[in-house]
Parts: sequence; C-alpha cells; structure tokens
Amino acid sequence: QVQLVESGGGLVHPGGSLTLACVASGFSLDGAPVGWFRRAPGKEREFVRSISPSGGNINYADFAKGRFTISRDNAKNTVYLQIDSLKPEDSAVYYCAASTRFPLTSPRDVNYWGQGTQVTVSS
Repeated sequence: QVQLVESGGGLVHPGGSLTLACVASGFSLDGAPVGWFRRAPGKEREFVRSISPSGGNINYADFAKGRFTISRDNAKNTVYLQIDSLKPEDSAVYYCAASTRFPLTSPRDVNYWGQGTQVTVSS
C-alpha cells in the first residue's frame, strides 16, 4: 500500500520559516513527480509547487514564485517544502502529492495524496 505522510507543520510567527517533509512508503519516489498543494479555510485546494523525478524541472503557482522552495531526496523517499517569510495568508493545510505524469500542477494530475499537515501563521 502507498502512503504519503507529511510532517513539520505547526504554529509559526509571521516572518518565520518552516520546512515541511513528506515521506513515501509502499513505492519509490524516484520515478514520480511530486508536489505540494494547500487548502486554506474558505478556499479550494490549490497547487503550490511540484518537482520532476530527477529534480530538473519545477512548476509553481504564481503566489509561490518566491518564498517557497521544493526539493527532494530520492534516497530517503522524501520531498520537502521550505516556506520563508511566512504570512498569515499562508495558513492552510498542506498536502503532499505524487503523480505518474509531469507537469504536476492540478489535483487532476494526482495519483496519491497525503493526509495533510496544518500550518498556522499567527502572532
């Protein structure tokens, strides 16, 4: 069985940084595009960033052009999302996702979802 488990969420003050991690089990990530989505209260789930199997290609939403960094460590079967200069509007549940095709930019592209990790940015 395939599982994606996120970690690293929590309460962060505005301006701080946070790194989320997603560990996959049940399959190897080295051949799969992976990415991150988020859903804030009152909003639809939205695409954040994704990365190709070898890390050579990255896609991102407009709001994530800066402050967000995606990376992967295939040996550890893990994908990361670093968020810098956190803003209150970044508060959301962040979901890890894996696909069998690239680009990964839409929920329609997703084959596997993590259960999400809550990020709350507040003073």
